[in-house]
Amino acid sequence: MNNAEIARRFSRLAALMELRGDDPFRLRSYRNAAEAIEVWPTPLREIAEKEGAAGLQSIPGVGKAIAGKIIDLLDRGTFDAWERLIAETPETVLDLLELPGIGPKTAALLHQKFKVSSLDELKKFVAGGGLDLVDGIGPKTADRIKQSLG
Repeated sequence: MNNAEIARRFSRLAALMELRGDDPFRLRSYRNAAEAIEVWPTPLREIAEKEGAAGLQSIPGVGKAIAGKIIDLLDRGTFDAWERLIAETPETVLDLLELPGIGPKTAALLHQKFKVSSLDELKKFVAGGGLDLVDGIGPKTADRIKQSLG
């Protein structure tokens, strides 16, 4: 796993946490770490092999807990907090955010109230007239969503 892939995992973790309404300070710490990791000039694998968790903690935004998660990512390709989170909120929910008219609150509502957790499920939901049931989605937004699902 390279730095960009590690940064992407932490960004996606923060996005999933935001959808769930988790602690904003924790998700901000994951976003900050992701931003620093993405542009860090040295491969994190190299730092982990030479200096371990202590070396990783020299990166701004990377504390003890995140350093441990980076080591797990490098060793196993995943970490426990990620596995627990995606067991409750599938990663495919994040695909909903790529559509115009769907932000974190709407994606969370679609997932939690209507059990929509992927673009395929959203297409079926929309085809069945489900958008009419969603608070906060007016006719214009519904049309944009329908258009982007094509």
